[in-house]
Amino acid sequence: MAATAPWDLSCHLDVNFKTEQHAFIAYTSLAVDKELQPDKVRRVMSVSTQQAFCSVEARLLRASFSAFVDVLTLATRTIREYGQD
Repeated sequence: MAATAPWDLSCHLDVNFKTEQHAFIAYTSLAVDKELQPDKVRRVMSVSTQQAFCSVEARLLRASFSAFVDVLTLATRTIREYGQD
């Protein structure tokens, strides 16, 4: 199913970490993974505000967001296990 207008599909994710250092660890872990189809999925990340994804296709938005959440989950578990408060 093709989108009717460019970037008309989006989702937002806010994740609160215990410390700014934990947020930065998660950010740097996620920043190395670039979008596989940057002409169709755009990701905007920030440590201090929010995470936003936009896509021209719902299928790509779901796949990109799902992969992001998988890496975010791994980073969060690593912080929980090895992070210092």
